[in-house]
Amino acid sequence: MIHGGLFLCAVFSVFTTVGIIWILASESFTFFAEVSPFSFLFGTRWAPLLEPRSYGILPLICGTFLVASGALLLAVPIGVGSALFLSEYAPPWFRSVIKPILEILAGIPTIVYGFFALMFITPVVIKPLFPDANTFNAASAAVVVGVMIIPTIASLCDDAFQAVPRTLREAAYAVSATRLEVSTRVVLPAGLSGVTAAVLLAFARAIGETMAVTLAAGLTPKLTANPLESIQTMTAYIVQVSLGDTPAGTIEYQTIFAVGLVLFLITLSINVLAQRVLARFRSAYE
Repeated sequence: MIHGGLFLCAVFSVFTTVGIIWILASESFTFFAEVSPFSFLFGTRWAPLLEPRSYGILPLICGTFLVASGALLLAVPIGVGSALFLSEYAPPWFRSVIKPILEILAGIPTIVYGFFALMFITPVVIKPLFPDANTFNAASAAVVVGVMIIPTIASLCDDAFQAVPRTLREAAYAVSATRLEVSTRVVLPAGLSGVTAAVLLAFARAIGETMAVTLAAGLTPKLTANPLESIQTMTAYIVQVSLGDTPAGTIEYQTIFAVGLVLFLITLSINVLAQRVLARFRSAYE
């Protein structure tokens, strides 16, 4: 019975994934029957709902990676540093209190982060430093998404550092290494596979974030590298069209499936890259 139950769980997961791929692929095929895949992937103007219509997805991809990359710049140093502190410096009682509090950040609804960015990050943090920044901007979205993924990075990295054998630490202390040297030159390299997995997982979540980015970054598809301007991500566009104003079955409505397919392929590529990186580091430290 146990064997059969676990088998059904695995089959259900596979069929769910196949169903998602089938829906995205079938609807996207109808879209690409009318729109050139080349112009879709390499076009620099995204305006499927306005005349003259244009279906170049590069502005959405640029906005997505602009927010996700900015979030990683904030979250990786803080997350890895927090994990090193909890693993190597914090006493057990302090660790037992701080780690659950840190993980509470992951349970806050994303729309709350969006309002936090709109009402606090932009007017209190961004505007005083950069008066020319738009009310909706990529920098504000990157900050709140970075805060959102800190618990993911910190928790997974802490687990990776805890898995490092105690004998490695003791060997380093035996040759007069300081605690900082043990943390940065022994524990961190030994747990590098876990750190890499945590960063890639957090990156995938940042790419797929929706409501916080929609509220903070705006709905202006723009091919720009300036984080102070309003942009639109792929997930934010899907939210915009899914509100119900666009008739189902039209080419404008089918754009959400084409965008979703691109988002799916990007996430899949990150997962494949993560597996390859993990395999390489795992063989290096075995």
